[in-house]
Amino acid sequence: MSDTLEEPWWDSEPGTGGTPDPSDDEAIEKASENRTATRQDSDSKPAVKKKRKQPTECFLSQPEEKQESAVKAKKRKKKTISDVLQKSAPKPGVPADLQNLLSQHFGENRSVIEIEELKLSDSCFLPANDLTHSFSSYLKEICPKWAKLRRNHKEKKSVVMLVLCSSALRSLELIKSMTAFKGDCRVIKLFAKHIKIKEQMNMLEKGMFHIGVGTPGRVKALVEQDALCLNSVKYMILDWNWRDQKLRRMMDIPEIKKETIDLLEKSIIKLCRDGSVKLGLF
Repeated sequence: MSDTLEEPWWDSEPGTGGTPDPSDDEAIEKASENRTATRQDSDSKPAVKKKRKQPTECFLSQPEEKQESAVKAKKRKKKTISDVLQKSAPKPGVPADLQNLLSQHFGENRSVIEIEELKLSDSCFLPANDLTHSFSSYLKEICPKWAKLRRNHKEKKSVVMLVLCSSALRSLELIKSMTAFKGDCRVIKLFAKHIKIKEQMNMLEKGMFHIGVGTPGRVKALVEQDALCLNSVKYMILDWNWRDQKLRRMMDIPEIKKETIDLLEKSIIKLCRDGSVKLGLF
């Protein structure tokens, strides 16, 4: 009972619900100031950008090499058939050239026995052009009995001589150049340019012709449609040595080469082996 009644006992203890301690207020203010400062610091700090990895040397060197190779590729000009043939001296075609062409064409897809059946003996060939003849003089040399053959020919849908070349324009040139040889023989144009195949079929069916000059593609089409019979053919001439503006021979043109070989395989080679047709390389 020693305590006085004016001062309650709970007011005298620190940290209780009495008067606030000034040190506590200072601590609270400092804490709030610290939180505000940290927020301001976090807001004021710029966003950290992720550093991009620098490409290594190998990645830098690769596009440079590609650019260099591209420049070299542009500078390097691809050789064409014309470039190769322009440097090579013209050589007259010989029967061995045709034999080698057939062997190379069928070598991968045919058996040895089948390739042997496609080979032609030297007796199947006429003398080759040595590049000194005109077309008329060459025909006169290889066909000394032409006048008799022409008189005896009476069959329609057939010819005695068949001339194959690379284009319609070349066909017209050959027809003009054989004037001294053909005389009054009838010549039919067997190419596709400006002439429909039905017109040629009607002409062969109704008329009689001694010489046919054209492209292998149209001749093959007429043979397949039974509009042209090859049983009466005695001479087949390939325009072997002539070169066009690009210095290509007829066998240097893939389409002409394929069509000529197809025609030879389906019809002409068998007739040559039987001895009824002779092959000439002009």
